[in-house]
Amino acid sequence: MTEALRYPFVERDPRSGVASLSPMLPITLALDGTESKSVSVAGLLDSGATVNVLPYSVGVQLGAV
Repeated sequence: MTEALRYPFVERDPRSGVASLSPMLPITLALDGTESKSVSVAGLLDSGATVNVLPYSVGVQLGAV
């Protein structure tokens, strides 16, 4: 049996307090696998998601058009 990984629940909106807690996964994204264009971000961990969204600003940091 594999050991379950645990990720921190982070308060995303201080005004909402506990209601805004979400599991966040720290990841590093790299364009074309190059280290010169990489961005470290925290992504919402949603194992049931059908679609994933990359914020526009992160794409710009990676140099995506």
